[in-house]
Amino acid sequence: MSNRTSHRYGAIPNQDGQNAPVRPWNDQTVFASHEPTLVSSLKHIAFSNWINLLLVFVPLGILAYSLHWNDTMIFVFNFMALLPMAKLLGLATEELALRTNQTIGGLLNATFGNLVELIVALFALKEDLIRVVQASLMGSILSNLLLVLGAAFLAGGLKYQTQNFNQTGAMTSASLLGVSVLGLVIPATFSLTVKDDIKEQLLLNVSRGTAIVMLIIYILFLVFQLKTHTEFYQSAEEDNEEPQLTTYVAIGLLLLITVLVSVCSDYLVSSIDAFAEQHHLNQTFVGLILLPLVGNAAEHVTAITVAMKNKTDLAIGVAIGSSMQISLFAVPVCVIAGWITGHAMTLNFSGFETSILFVSVFVVNSIIQDGKSNWLEGAMLLGAYFIVGVAIFYFPNL
Repeated sequence: MSNRTSHRYGAIPNQDGQNAPVRPWNDQTVFASHEPTLVSSLKHIAFSNWINLLLVFVPLGILAYSLHWNDTMIFVFNFMALLPMAKLLGLATEELALRTNQTIGGLLNATFGNLVELIVALFALKEDLIRVVQASLMGSILSNLLLVLGAAFLAGGLKYQTQNFNQTGAMTSASLLGVSVLGLVIPATFSLTVKDDIKEQLLLNVSRGTAIVMLIIYILFLVFQLKTHTEFYQSAEEDNEEPQLTTYVAIGLLLLITVLVSVCSDYLVSSIDAFAEQHHLNQTFVGLILLPLVGNAAEHVTAITVAMKNKTDLAIGVAIGSSMQISLFAVPVCVIAGWITGHAMTLNFSGFETSILFVSVFVVNSIIQDGKSNWLEGAMLLGAYFIVGVAIFYFPNL
């Protein structure tokens, strides 16, 4: 497996301490033996994935907001626009990672791996939609753990009777996720046991201190992965991948998509309240179920595709690694950003959401602890996700 793929998703090393070699999920990519040109770069961007057809929603989303169309159209068009841009953002960072050394490439992928979710959350924070921020971040974690991993296990299990993966590596990543759950459970428990007249400021202090510690843990994980224990995350075979984009095209694509994601995210967030009211949805459902589908679309396809190629280690790395990035990086960044900008963003997720996360991590740990997976386990995870979805759909606004 290429270093860029392993670093982006926190790939699980195999039994020999090495990642099983794997190509990116888009096998239609043609690896050229020559330096890419401007024309070939643009052609690769345009035809790299069928989901690029949805780019037509980018101008539609901008027009819908600029011409004051109804809020449902603004929400839907910008929602659809973010789906292909999440994939293109990954393409740009991976291309730049190929042109740098392993450490810098890993940092690029770790930083931009969940940029769409982070940008959406920051714009919601700017609008002081704290519940949407919390729900979207929590939803991204749950979506990766239950929906993405469940779909991967189900798809792979329908093709192979039993799939094996590195138990130790998977449990190591799950343990890091467990630490992040601890960081979310403690503030919620703190909120339940402190008197209301002094709770607000104390809760802010606890949340901000916890966020700093979680961010430090994430940085230490990057040092572990990219510096001190790189042998666990390197391919056993020589990486034959070559860049498909020129450096300037990759940088330009990264900047352009980041700007467009910011614009569409701003318009999307501005329409959430009216969209939810028009369709009788609560903010928790919009944030926890709908918004995570935007950022997780690329991960979903990747996990299913590699699982069907019997590369279960990578599928687990995609799902659990992305959840870990959200919980240990995106969540603390939002708390710290709220601290800087004067928004009272805390780690006091509702007891209902925190309980769901705790049980979900427990279920995932129980399923992966034997180092094997099958289609029934995938169906169980998907069933758990749909149960959560039904409960959130009927969850009242508080």
